[in-house]
Amino acid sequence: MHAEAVAFFRGLQDRVCTELERVDGGGRFREDTWDRPGGGGGRTRVLADAGVFEKGGVNFSEVFGELTPEFAKQMPGDGLTFTATGVSLVLHPRSPHVPTVHMNFRYLTHGSQAWFGGGADLTPYYPVREDVVHFHRAWKAACDRHPGVADYAVMKHTCDEYFFLKHRNEPRGVGGIFFDHLPATGASWDFVRDAADSFLASYVPIAERRKGAVWTAEERAFQEYRRGRYVEFNLVYDRGTTFGLKTDGRTESILMSLPPVVRYVYDYRPAPGSREAALTDHWLKPQDWAGM
Repeated sequence: MHAEAVAFFRGLQDRVCTELERVDGGGRFREDTWDRPGGGGGRTRVLADAGVFEKGGVNFSEVFGELTPEFAKQMPGDGLTFTATGVSLVLHPRSPHVPTVHMNFRYLTHGSQAWFGGGADLTPYYPVREDVVHFHRAWKAACDRHPGVADYAVMKHTCDEYFFLKHRNEPRGVGGIFFDHLPATGASWDFVRDAADSFLASYVPIAERRKGAVWTAEERAFQEYRRGRYVEFNLVYDRGTTFGLKTDGRTESILMSLPPVVRYVYDYRPAPGSREAALTDHWLKPQDWAGM
């Protein structure tokens, strides 16, 4: 299954990048190929200072080799030998009215165990109900096409729990789906491919609707402040970041997910009743978005 997964994820990276360049309307991805000491490598594609996307990255990787004994104990499986391949994506739009989005799908083996993981989540700054509902319904539809393998309610709940900043006691965004350690069967591989191919349908209509909106300096400052939460999550909790660093991945590619401009404001408190306050008071609280 490894070779089949490699071929699919390479093609996924190509399809996603082509469509994102169309949405951006002018930007082009820069590609860097890299080799990993110990085995494997990848293709990192980054879009910077473009029209819609201030910074975006779509990574493909295929790595293999041996884990450290300490790290091997933290993963399912046995022994030290591992393989991993997948695509990871993060988009940081320039406009505060276009949400940040993350997507990742991967296939891993560790000794005798093989599994899939991944998902996607949305991080808006000025949410619109139509957009949040659309995003969740797209992922629910993907799950519903694979009964017995993918349960949207479970994967949504897992997403809400995973993308949570414990030290802030708040979610990173409005969620989506997330799963890990899904046994590598033919049925689960069908689901992973379908879900990965659902990303563009889940996000592109949102970006198209909001990319022309006019924003103020105050809204841009709030976006930069909230981007700080993204930095905190990726550096403190993100499993992909941890896995990449502990397996000698390419640091520039691993940290590609960080936003380009971030604002840290001491003890920031939005005005009561404002749209900024509504983000944490209402939108970031887990809800049944797909059922609305």
